[in-house]
Amino acid sequence: MHVSPGMRWMLRIGTAVALAFIYIPLIVIAIYAFNQSRSQAWPVDGLTLDWFDKALHNPGVREAFWTSVKAGLGATAVALLLGTLASIAVSRYRFFGRDTISFLIILPLALPGIVTGMALNATFTQVLGVDLSLFTVIVGHATFCIVVVFNNAVARLRRSGTSLEEASMDLGANTWRTFRFVTFPTLRTALVAGGLLAFALSLDEIIVTTFTIGQEQTLPIWIFANYARPNQLPIVNVVGLTVIILSIIPVYLANRLSQDPIGAPTGGAPATAGAGA
Repeated sequence: MHVSPGMRWMLRIGTAVALAFIYIPLIVIAIYAFNQSRSQAWPVDGLTLDWFDKALHNPGVREAFWTSVKAGLGATAVALLLGTLASIAVSRYRFFGRDTISFLIILPLALPGIVTGMALNATFTQVLGVDLSLFTVIVGHATFCIVVVFNNAVARLRRSGTSLEEASMDLGANTWRTFRFVTFPTLRTALVAGGLLAFALSLDEIIVTTFTIGQEQTLPIWIFANYARPNQLPIVNVVGLTVIILSIIPVYLANRLSQDPIGAPTGGAPATAGAGA
């Protein structure tokens, strides 16, 4: 596609403005994390690493971090299981209401988080009579984590087609062996990418968490609770930078995995699946 020099410069400027619009506020927080002064003012008085040491030895930060990790891992595990099953059902089988089910699975990602949180809180506390805890946080996070796993898996299944699976079945493999040796290898990178994105979403979530958590605190809730406390503000900035880094890593890895080309399994895969079936 031929692009004129003027249009090329316009695209460059537009891209630079978009990146600045997104990332300058994050860079400011990163600079404040190294601010030598306890008060937050621009420009910063100097740079120091002392606040990182204080954050590392802060018991509230450590407990909130592990709570976030446990909630993220639990929600990701639930999302991988249910999202994979739903994606296979929607992409590999034809049945009445398939498109409606696909729409309903994706819908929670578009719903306002506060509405989802209210609904989950009412269901847990009033309908089911369940005490709010880490378990209810995991369930709440899984409602939107399923969406990213489902989307990744469906996209990969639709791109890969069904020819290899049909060949495996023709060679005598049952459904489970076909999934193990043909379908799952095709889905593997998509599921890892979806799981990483789900973990990143869970790590940053605060609205649904506020309605579903009990006495524990996740990192976002700890930040929100301590942001208005001047004495804690330098540590809050450090924790904020940590959350940014922890979010960048899984998103970057997921993006790399999503760009991997889909290669056909080795020629012996279908035959291996059929052997001993």
